Amino acid sequence: MSLPAEFHEMAKRVNNWGRWGRDDEIGTLNLITDEVVREAAACVRSGRRVPLALPLEQDGVQTGVIPGRVNPLHVMVQINQEIFGPDTVACSDDAVTMGLQSATHWDALTHVSHSGKLYNGRPADSITAHGGAQFAGIDKPRHIVSRGVLLDVPRALGVPRLDGAHAVTPEDLEAAEELAGTRVRAGDIVLVRTGQIQTCLAGDKHAYGYPSPGLSMRTPEWFHARDVAAVANDTLTFEIFPPEIEDLWLPVHALDLVEMGMHQGQNWNLEELSTACGEEGRYAFLLSAMPEPFVGGTGTPVAPVAIL
Repeated sequence: MSLPAEFHEMAKRVNNWGRWGRDDEIGTLNLITDEVVREAAACVRSGRRVPLALPLEQDGVQTGVIPGRVNPLHVMVQINQEIFGPDTVACSDDAVTMGLQSATHWDALTHVSHSGKLYNGRPADSITAHGGAQFAGIDKPRHIVSRGVLLDVPRALGVPRLDGAHAVTPEDLEAAEELAGTRVRAGDIVLVRTGQIQTCLAGDKHAYGYPSPGLSMRTPEWFHARDVAAVANDTLTFEIFPPEIEDLWLPVHALDLVEMGMHQGQNWNLEELSTACGEEGRYAFLLSAMPEPFVGGTGTPVAPVAIL
């Protein structure tokens, strides 16, 4: 179906085109200032480090439903090879073929387009087969470090994980914010836990992908109002799937990435972080989630770490 009037009205309300200049390529990451990072560093108290990435393995989360998005294929290209001659130091090397969005990842602003446009009004056909994303590729954000805030929606609602038909609303986010005891502010990276990844960790990859809770079409306006720098969650599709409006596919992607210029992440494992934040009684931390600088990439694997 074509994009409905409701979508275009929301797009106007969250649009950031030109906010940081016509040539801007990193969108809301501009909100992560030096002051924001200094304040984020002050969140480190215990030094407890929590990894948030899934393993990069051939038996990963991809099932073939998304065309071309293959799980990592790891091969050895040399094993204990004495490349400088007999009795010299031996080397082992390996190589990987994978979809850049196959596991825990960031979407670049160029990951989706709508109405022939990318973020900041650039033409969608500027992405080419040989050059990839010349504008706003994943290599453009050189660092993503800020205050992270876990919005633990299931814990706030008193359930272990959200039902597959649950569309996360601004009211859910505010309930989780109240649980967290901190207000989401400009430059924060928000991690929204649904608990959906529990199905993946239990080995049911198909149930992980469908049906899946996720962010509703109402959430981009909430993130826009709070000047959030980036958002990630623990689902395959980021937004609720199947979609809220029949045959309206990936509207939250389009609002976040294209209109707002806000990077988003998927397949983040937030289970250990949920436990750690509950034990320490605080849900804000220093978050390091550095993108791998694939030139022209429309996404990148990432190995985020929360430091409490």
